Amino acid sequence: MSQGPKKTIPEKNVILSATEGGPMEGILTQWRRERPDIDPTPMAVCGEIWRAGEKLRQGVLSNISNYNLDFAGMDVLFTLRRQGEGETLSPSLLAKDMMLSTSAMTNRLDRLEKRGLVKRMMDPNDRRGQMVALTDEGFDLANEMVVTHVQTEEKMLSNLSSDERQHLRFLLEKIE
Repeated sequence: MSQGPKKTIPEKNVILSATEGGPMEGILTQWRRERPDIDPTPMAVCGEIWRAGEKLRQGVLSNISNYNLDFAGMDVLFTLRRQGEGETLSPSLLAKDMMLSTSAMTNRLDRLEKRGLVKRMMDPNDRRGQMVALTDEGFDLANEMVVTHVQTEEKMLSNLSSDERQHLRFLLEKIE
């Protein structure tokens, strides 16, 4: 059996094989014992991705809870903010950009509009259409939030070098 990939633990400067550490290894060992006819390695890869994803999600949710927002609200604010100050999107384009149904977008916009963070206006090019923009309060909040959001993500990724981050992005993009 292969030793598997090696990893270095920087604080101890120790090299471990993948078979020596982590809770996932116990799970793999059990599956290999119980079902030697299958290779459970994909379970470990997916499990580590899900574990990391959950840690990242919890970190982001903790940060945005300081603004009394949920992930959905943050996503709308950030999507509108990155369009540029004073720019608008139709609800359908906003939903498409965020990979949502238009009904899900309507609910998000209703909540944000109630808080005074977004406004809906008639589309000057289509009397039947609407456009959505950040209010001044929404713009300022998005500007403040994006700073703490990036700081939160930076803290969670601090154990990865710049090259490791780029490599991880490259690898994750390959998942189908």
